Amino acid sequence: MSDPSRPSGPKIIAVVNQKGGVGKTTTTINLGAALAEQGLHVLLVDIDPQGNASTGLGIGRDKRDMTTYDLLLDDASILDVVQKTATDGLWIAPATTDLSSADIEMATNEKRSYLLHDALRQREIENFQLDYILIDCPPSLNLLTVNAMVAAHSVLVPLQSEFYALEGLSQLLLTVREIRQTANPNLRIEGIALTMFDKRNNLSRQVEADARENLGEVVFKTVIPRNVRISEAPSYALSVLDYDSRSKGSQAYRDLASEIIALQGDSGVRG
Repeated sequence: MSDPSRPSGPKIIAVVNQKGGVGKTTTTINLGAALAEQGLHVLLVDIDPQGNASTGLGIGRDKRDMTTYDLLLDDASILDVVQKTATDGLWIAPATTDLSSADIEMATNEKRSYLLHDALRQREIENFQLDYILIDCPPSLNLLTVNAMVAAHSVLVPLQSEFYALEGLSQLLLTVREIRQTANPNLRIEGIALTMFDKRNNLSRQVEADARENLGEVVFKTVIPRNVRISEAPSYALSVLDYDSRSKGSQAYRDLASEIIALQGDSGVRG
């Protein structure tokens, strides 16, 4: 189904962190909504078997007849999998728990690391005139996450502002390096986004200081605050921008989107 001769299309960003509960899905949804608010066309690709990004954008389990499982393992057309969300300019390829067995099923496929890469380069994807594709990865460095890194131009890492936040990051960065050496030499770090940040909390400020000292410009200027509106929005199957456009959380994701757009305009991605 893929067409290796097609010209380069949308920028593909994998949102990755092997730790759970760091704001990965929240960032994928709200960054996607913020980019769409700028008039850009965005596709969210949910490859987390929990399917939280799909639920968070109002795609009920009864509406997921075709999913990223079919995209990866049954060579389904992207047109049959992608669904429109309630947010203008934002589409989603939903996921279900079927993906839980994907690692085992992909293991015997000699192209197992390239399945998502090929699926996202089908000629039919041009129908959506996409500017960005954001991949919401599972909270592990498994074969699904490897597929996302092989398919992507860059990796965005949400980093919770808490003790031990930087632990585990070295393993993730090592995996990125391995992917560069073996399957995707052009993979770059888009940036690290500090999430659940409480400026009143000494620990949050210390985590930010440590991250900026150790990682420098790779850390986005924007920090995502701990904000009740961000937490409430998924229960209404909305992004925080659609739930409460004026909230601090909405503005933070707009700022993050602006940083990413500026990066694209300058050089594409960071080293």
